[in-house]
Amino acid sequence: MTAAAAGGQRPDGQEPAARQAARVRRLLLWYPRAWRDRYGEEFAELLAAELAEPGPSRRWTANIAVTGLRSRLAGAGLAGHPLDPAAAASASLATAATCVAVSVLAGATMWAQLAVGLQWTVPRDHGITLAMGLMSGALLLLALLTVLAAVPAAWAALAAAARGHGRPFLWPGAMIVCGVAVLVTGGHHVENGWPGTGGHLLAHQGVVPGGVAAFGWAATMWITTYWAHPAALAAFPVTQIGWMLLSPAVIGCVVTGTVRLMRRVRLSARAFRYETWLATVAWVALAAFLAGALSWLVSAGGGQEAGSLFRVGSIDRAGFAVLAGAMLCCAAAVRQARAAAAAVGPARPAAPPR
Repeated sequence: MTAAAAGGQRPDGQEPAARQAARVRRLLLWYPRAWRDRYGEEFAELLAAELAEPGPSRRWTANIAVTGLRSRLAGAGLAGHPLDPAAAASASLATAATCVAVSVLAGATMWAQLAVGLQWTVPRDHGITLAMGLMSGALLLLALLTVLAAVPAAWAALAAAARGHGRPFLWPGAMIVCGVAVLVTGGHHVENGWPGTGGHLLAHQGVVPGGVAAFGWAATMWITTYWAHPAALAAFPVTQIGWMLLSPAVIGCVVTGTVRLMRRVRLSARAFRYETWLATVAWVALAAFLAGALSWLVSAGGGQEAGSLFRVGSIDRAGFAVLAGAMLCCAAAVRQARAAAAAVGPARPAAPPR
């Protein structure tokens, strides 16, 4: 049996054709799908030609992998795209929106826990009250920024639809509208089981209305360690368990639709600068929220009141880590969006990626 038939190296040092083709496919996986659809065939031929030479080095393979990862970062809006700055601009805004959504989700979980505690107890440590104030203010600002950011994107999508180019926005728009409708309806129904029901201190402490806190709890109640304790979870009402299974899918639907819409919509240069400015303010709001969460985690109350509702648990620590990572990712996306805006120029609209 020859070396080639056994799957080994050929006598001239070249790889068999089947193994070479498989290696080319593996190397292409380092690159995002959109990049492979656009450049994959040509690049595969180039890789095959390189592999036809005797013994490509590990350094060459590592260079392919690093370049592919950079392309993935560019596709996510976290690195520049020298050939298509308009696509990089749209991707950066979409990534910033995703980071804000993840941050709000992780932060609202901690915020909802503090709201329940403040509904029943006045904390001994003022750091907890300060934390709740900062986090509440940041969430309010993020909600306002979301509305302000949705206006030009929705207007651009509707204008495209009026010109007969609305097909790309039908599915993302339906995901957003249906997801928000289910989230509001289901959250309003489940919030009646809020653990703070019957308490009366939250509003008197001037922090946030109880109804808002109840909805925040209902929207994030699926983020819990009860999933690791099936016996305790089985004691929950069936409707509540059903909502805990449904709500993450609904939230994912809204976030996915938003990201797809941001990537496909064409914004004017002025609208894009406006969106970039809003993303910068959103990053500042996330920093304020992170400061509030840190105030709670390091406060004397968080450590001394171990048996109280203000106790810091593993979910809270994990949420803080996710919040910090998402804030840093948002900062990188905003920086790239601003750089892409300068590269796109003042007169051309940002085009969606191919």
